[in-house]
Amino acid sequence: MTTISPQSIGNANNNSNNNDAAPQSALYGIKVLDLSRVLAGPSCTQILADLGAEVIKVERPRIGDETRHWSPPAFSDDTSAYYATINRNKKSLTVDITTHAGQTIIKQLAAESDIVVENFKVGGLKKYGLDYDSLRQDNPRLIYASLTGFGQTGPDAKRPGYDYIIQGLSGLMSITGSSDGEPHKVGVAVVDLFAGLQLTIGIQAALLARLHSGRGQQVDVSLLDSALAMLANVGMNHLASGEVPPRLGNQHPNIVPYQVFAGEGEQHFILACGNDQQFAKLCEVLAVDWHHDRRFTTNPARVTNRKLLSTWLSEKFAQQPRAHWLEALHQAGVPSGAIHNIAEALAMPQAQAREMVIDFMAQGSPVKALGNPIKLSASPVTYRSPPPSLSEHTDSTLAALGYDSAMIAKLKADGIV
Repeated sequence: MTTISPQSIGNANNNSNNNDAAPQSALYGIKVLDLSRVLAGPSCTQILADLGAEVIKVERPRIGDETRHWSPPAFSDDTSAYYATINRNKKSLTVDITTHAGQTIIKQLAAESDIVVENFKVGGLKKYGLDYDSLRQDNPRLIYASLTGFGQTGPDAKRPGYDYIIQGLSGLMSITGSSDGEPHKVGVAVVDLFAGLQLTIGIQAALLARLHSGRGQQVDVSLLDSALAMLANVGMNHLASGEVPPRLGNQHPNIVPYQVFAGEGEQHFILACGNDQQFAKLCEVLAVDWHHDRRFTTNPARVTNRKLLSTWLSEKFAQQPRAHWLEALHQAGVPSGAIHNIAEALAMPQAQAREMVIDFMAQGSPVKALGNPIKLSASPVTYRSPPPSLSEHTDSTLAALGYDSAMIAKLKADGIV
């Protein structure tokens, strides 16, 4: 059996000891050079940071990650809520990578890092000598994670990619929204976040592979690939039948009744009957015998007669308030739930108990943030520092590379850091 330790997982070239995570953290000893910006890439590196990796976020001098300026809203220190979403537990280093001196700094950091994460357009870093083939010459153990719109290969590889556009191209929007209305995007940049998760998984797989091979590799994840994978059963429905899946609004393509209904006073809730037994229990709650009607006895029959059943259910649910139905359905063991707004969702006792809202102190002021959903019993995630101010760790990072105060001052004067 292979014994995995921080020393065996981490880069043998990494002699720095700048990680403020606890030694028992899952990724303690792992050093990440984060060249990504906006949402998808930084969401990945925040997960790595929460798990204990040391993450150095490289930003443009004076400007930083563009999401720093995506406000309002912002916190008391003027950090935009958007930037704060995916940049805690990181260190901020400003470097102009278009300059030779800036490229030297990045190469020095990459030589002692385990992971580089970037989301530049395909070939965008090659002209600076910061592509995978260049950096692995000095660090064969380097894991180089690239997140792009369309991937490193294929006819569209060099096209820029944006979450909204990919939601449209992938077919995701074609199945989202009212059946008689226009296609809709999801309310958050779900493709960016899903791709960030895929990149995280790929990185961790590459770390484990390196234990056996001793070599790093490139991890190639694209927004389009991730969005296509997100089609899941709906995509498989097309592959199995050859038919183009329709837009069903809040209805499920394969299960009925599995949709939104309204109680008295237009109070909406979700009903999710996943099998025939649950449908029978639903009928008991409603005091009807529809589960004995051959049009509704089985799920395939209910799918065929979805419109009629939905009409009947809507009429029954409109007779009582939502709270009445949710309590009755809960007692009967029929899956159901209210539709919350964001404030209601975050205030749920369950969300609070699971620490999905956490508190930070930033510039002496309390800051609330969304928590990490990964719960590890022996090496839990940690919340060590709020999102960094721009260039907050430039001096300390350069000093660790061997730059003295005069050299750092010269780099600042020249606008390189």
